[in-house]
Amino acid sequence: MIPLLGALLGFLSSIAPTLLKLYQDKQDKQHELKLLELQMQAQAQLHTAKMEEIGAQADIEESKALYEFAKPENSGWLPADVIIALATSLVRPIITYSFFALYAWVKVVMIIDKAQIWTDFDAAIFSTVIAFWFGARSAQKAFNKWQ
Repeated sequence: MIPLLGALLGFLSSIAPTLLKLYQDKQDKQHELKLLELQMQAQAQLHTAKMEEIGAQADIEESKALYEFAKPENSGWLPADVIIALATSLVRPIITYSFFALYAWVKVVMIIDKAQIWTDFDAAIFSTVIAFWFGARSAQKAFNKWQ
């Protein structure tokens, strides 16, 4: 019986390094696979960040191009240049004031006719105008802080 146990122990001890080698190889391959997955995730995140950066840069360039396009050209004659600059800078305020004057006139007529003065529609218009003029500025300031 002892010779049989000795033979079995000798056989197992000769296989043990091979089994350990196979186990270590399996562990190494799992480790390499995890590293590859992490590298792929990092590359995907880098790609996403790069695409966001490209999109932001495109937005900046578009804004620059729009402002450059809207910039009036100098004619060389100062009074004409002043009038053109004034006209281009006052377009949005004039439209805003015109609509406000029209809205105020409608409200005055409603008061004279004793109709309902402040409706849900009025609240919607008022909040839209306030959000447009002040919300865009606040959002731009907040966006600049995030960068």
